[in-house]
Amino acid sequence: MTELDALKYPVGPMTRIKEPLGAAGRSAHLAILEQTPATVRGLVEPLSETQLDTPYRPGGWTIRQVVHHLPDSHLNAYIRMKLAATEDGPLVKSYDEQRWAELPEARTGAIDMSLALLDSLHDRWVTFLRALPETHVRRHFVHSEWGSVTIEESLTMYSWHCRHHTAHIQNRVLGF
Repeated sequence: MTELDALKYPVGPMTRIKEPLGAAGRSAHLAILEQTPATVRGLVEPLSETQLDTPYRPGGWTIRQVVHHLPDSHLNAYIRMKLAATEDGPLVKSYDEQRWAELPEARTGAIDMSLALLDSLHDRWVTFLRALPETHVRRHFVHSEWGSVTIEESLTMYSWHCRHHTAHIQNRVLGF
């Protein structure tokens, strides 16, 4: 792995699972989803505006953009999982996360709004997933780029996503 790859993927690249996790495996991923909002808040609240507007790596988003990206991405994931739980193999749309990150509120907006959204979203998301019957975790949606994705697999993807972006922020904060 190159130095740039290590900065891009500080917890390693995402790998997709195909085997069932079981209750213990899901619980570990749910704990990460549950803890992420507080972890991110703890890392970014002490930062100055200048630090928030510093890229986490050369050519990467600013910390502010990463903070705004998390609820954008996780809202999409939450909706996709809810669709999978209530419909038979729904087709879900992708979105251009790079273009979303360039919108004015993502480039310059106060982080408090996204931290509050992340808190509420993760509370609702984890509550939904913990209450989901065992028979539903293998239900799936069809993503325009990823193909068929089960709710359980999506959980692992977004657990990785939490760790991935938290590490981006943490690595940059340690460099200040």
